[in-house]
Amino acid sequence: MRITVYSKPGCQQCKFTCLTLDHAGIPYKLVDLTTNAAALEYVQDLGYSQAPIVVVIDHHHWSGFNPTEIERLRLAIQ
Repeated sequence: MRITVYSKPGCQQCKFTCLTLDHAGIPYKLVDLTTNAAALEYVQDLGYSQAPIVVVIDHHHWSGFNPTEIERLRLAIQ
């Protein structure tokens, strides 16, 4: 399962999302939206303006710290 977290430096929701993914043992790729214009355009095209944005295999995505979605991911990869 391919998971990408689009984040910004200093973002507390981004920090909590990554910490929770780490704690659950879920691997992910981290992309900094402040240094990657193509990534910023991509998440804006998805309709998001708030970080973090978590994208699972380009079809399931959400914005913000969402422990319920992270738990669903954890269960899906077990």
